[in-house]
Amino acid sequence: MSSKKSATAKKAQKATARKATERKAAATARKATARPDAGAAKATDAADAAPTGPRPARLTAAAALAAAEGVVLLGFGVYVLIMGLTGNPESPQQAEMLGVTVLALALLPLLAARGLWLRRRWSRGPAMITQLMALPVAWTLVQNGGALIAAGAATAVAALAVLALLINPTATEALGIGPRDA
Repeated sequence: MSSKKSATAKKAQKATARKATERKAAATARKATARPDAGAAKATDAADAAPTGPRPARLTAAAALAAAEGVVLLGFGVYVLIMGLTGNPESPQQAEMLGVTVLALALLPLLAARGLWLRRRWSRGPAMITQLMALPVAWTLVQNGGALIAAGAATAVAALAVLALLINPTATEALGIGPRDA
């Protein structure tokens, strides 16, 4: 019986050694194919590199307002999530899901603000979409009355200001967006 066990053990060791060799070969092959892609990634990064020169004040203001909106959303999401977990809402699951959703939505203006600050051309689209989504929210807040009127008015003013700043030719040129060639 011991000879059977030793033969089985030797087969298992050989199989393990063979698998290890195959893994090393696969890793080497992945590294070899990854090198050309690394050059392509560098070329992509260079194409998306920030334009040179000082950042225009309009772009800085748009980035700051978008970041402020993101921070407010982040704070509201944390508040709703905490109240859903520790408070006594009618539906804790809905309160918790709303908090998580608002936290996820807060990422869009924060990422857009960072992109605007770094003068990335891709950031203009998400920033504008965020502002367009904020306008119906502002209208709903104003319609609900009370203290929400001030919150709705502030949201609308901020959204319209960021939209105006982002469509300005100075900002579009700073982001490397020019007129379309006909």
